[in-house]
Amino acid sequence: MEKAMISPSILAADFARLAEDVADVQARGIDYLHIDVMDGAFVPNISFGPDVMKSLNSTASVPYDVHLMIEDPDRYIEKFVTDNTEFITVHYEACSDLASTLDHIHSLGIKAGVSIKPGTEPEVLDDYLENIDLILVMSVEPGFGGQKFMENSLPKIKYYSDRKSEKGYKYLIEVDGGIGPANAHVVRDAGVELIVAGSAVFKASDRTEAIRAIKGE
Repeated sequence: MEKAMISPSILAADFARLAEDVADVQARGIDYLHIDVMDGAFVPNISFGPDVMKSLNSTASVPYDVHLMIEDPDRYIEKFVTDNTEFITVHYEACSDLASTLDHIHSLGIKAGVSIKPGTEPEVLDDYLENIDLILVMSVEPGFGGQKFMENSLPKIKYYSDRKSEKGYKYLIEVDGGIGPANAHVVRDAGVELIVAGSAVFKASDRTEAIRAIKGE
C-alpha cells in the first residue's frame, strides 16, 4: 500500500490553545502544517491572516504549507513568507496571470503551489506544470471544513500522477477535503503524496493513530 505525508489544517485546531495543539500533533509525526487562509470573497468564509500564522513560528518545527483561498493573491504573498514557509499555494481560478504569480512566489525563495476547485478540469495547468512545485486538488468546495469527500477528485489526482511519471515533473501532489483514516487509502492509491486533514486529526480521540492511518503507516 502506498504511503503519504500529512499536513493537518490548523483551521480545525482549538484556537484558544493553538500553540499547544500544534505542538501536540508535531510530536505525533506530522510532516507539514496546513495554513488555510480565506478572505470572504474568493470563498464565503473568513479564517485568519498572517499574524496568526506567524504566532506559531516559535512553536512550529515542521514547515508551513500555506493555502491562499483569496482573490488577487499577489497582494498578500509576501506577508506569508517566514523561515517556516515552504509552500505558498494559490488558486488557478483566482489568478489573472498564473505564470507571473508563480514567478512572484519563486522570487521570494518559496516553493509555488497551485490549487484547483472541484469544478475545474486538470488540463488547465498543463502549460504550467514545469514551474509548479505542488498541485493541490480540492476534494471539497473550498471555504468550509468537515465536508464529504468528492470522488471526482480521484481522476484528477491520477491525471497529475501520470503526467509526473511521463514527463519527470517534480511537483508534489496534494489533496484536501473530507479525508480521514477510513478513506485515505483511496487518494494514496491514486497517487497523492501529501494529504491535508483537519477534523480527522485535531478532533480525533487518538491523534497518533489517526495520523498513522492517514499516512498509511
